[in-house]
Amino acid sequence: MKKYASLIFLAFLLNGCDDGDLTVDEINFDSVTPVSCTTFTENSLSTDPTIIYKLKTQEAFVLQLPQTNGLVNNNGTVTYDIDNSIYRVLYRAYNGAVAKDNICGTIPPSSPNVTEEWVGASGKIKIVSSQVPTTTDANDSFRIEAYNHVITFENITFQKPSGPQVQEIFEFGTFKTTVTPADLTFQNTDTGEAFNCPDNKKIYNYNASFTLTVENLDPALLTNEATAPNQPRSQAITATTNKVVYRNFVNGSGSITSTYDFCAAQIPSLPLLNQTWIGADTSETKKATIEVTTEKIGDKTFIHTVVLKNVKLTKDSSYFQLGNTFTLGKITVNL
Repeated sequence: MKKYASLIFLAFLLNGCDDGDLTVDEINFDSVTPVSCTTFTENSLSTDPTIIYKLKTQEAFVLQLPQTNGLVNNNGTVTYDIDNSIYRVLYRAYNGAVAKDNICGTIPPSSPNVTEEWVGASGKIKIVSSQVPTTTDANDSFRIEAYNHVITFENITFQKPSGPQVQEIFEFGTFKTTVTPADLTFQNTDTGEAFNCPDNKKIYNYNASFTLTVENLDPALLTNEATAPNQPRSQAITATTNKVVYRNFVNGSGSITSTYDFCAAQIPSLPLLNQTWIGADTSETKKATIEVTTEKIGDKTFIHTVVLKNVKLTKDSSYFQLGNTFTLGKITVNL
């Protein structure tokens, strides 16, 4: 399959340059929101580049980034060198109305024709990204639903018909990538069941697309002895002991089922791991803890209800919160 990089610039070449009515002295797309040719998917297996563009009636402003080392769904700043190869910036003016097909189409329309072209020859692409959270609920819980990417060109040199032009700061605009918020709804919501490994050092719950585990668990938390009313066993959640880990997996690479080897020393190769998020304190004053309440049923059955409190899940600089109280589930032990 042809790559978008080839398609966009082949389209421009086939349209050709021609004398027209539109004369351009400066690029101004301040009122236009950037859009993309395809939906951006983090960790995509595609090698096609990401094409982000802005259109006016007879003008197009286009940014090309690679699929990896381009947009990053994470809080922070990345900077790339404009090289007119992998990282490309291009402005075009046309002698008629321009549309998405002129930018993204496999076969370019025969019109309009290009009347002027500015090519980004050098400079920097600076992208400042920040997460967009869902509304925080009464349980102090929220997820991530999108990222805003503020794109700026620094010291960009445009090669234009009248010669090179340098601009110290050029604000391209804010491009939003949407993500699917983690819902953390377990497959056994009807029973509320959770599970433990034989050595009691890992407990877990899951759905088809994710797992939520507590690893290197202190086995004393699952002592088969009833706890006193309102006095659960409680310990801190840290990066080593009672470590909370949320993993989600690549869509289409398989599903998590009861046959998945949750207790293996290394996670299985399939389905393909997509993201790993680690539990941390919500804040300095709201420490992450695990609480276990144990109920004795009859002579030989114990039910351990596991609750996670004040847990923030982090990946790089991104984070979301499970909430003040989050029930992992109930582990039943029959002696």
